[in-house]
Amino acid sequence: MLNKVILIGRLVRDPELRYTPSGVAMTSFTLAVDRNFVNQQGERGTDFIRITTWRKLAETCATHLGKGRLVAVEGRLQVRSYEGQDGQRRQATDVVADDVRFLDWPKGGQGSGPGHDLGQDIEDMAAEVAMGEEDDLPF
Repeated sequence: MLNKVILIGRLVRDPELRYTPSGVAMTSFTLAVDRNFVNQQGERGTDFIRITTWRKLAETCATHLGKGRLVAVEGRLQVRSYEGQDGQRRQATDVVADDVRFLDWPKGGQGSGPGHDLGQDIEDMAAEVAMGEEDDLPF
């Protein structure tokens, strides 16, 4: 059996970091994912999908993500049942993420932590490639 989901979208608000009573980090956020087709009015629909992350990934997401950031999420669907305030049984579907990839630059150019410049990383990699031998290239 297979339960795998891959999504690319933008956060609709900042992630919420919480801890279980046993101290396990959990973050939730909602991802806006555009549909691949347009309706009769020429508008593209959007799905709003709740994402849940756990442990170190939860802390990383809470620290480095914010509203509007573009991410790719890989995980699994999880359906849970609960009782609403009106006493009715309800179901909710979430994606439990195994991996979250940051696909855009954060505002201000800050990367993996305070003072970390992702733009400088790219410049450094480009300089290393430029210094390499052209004869080593396979094409």
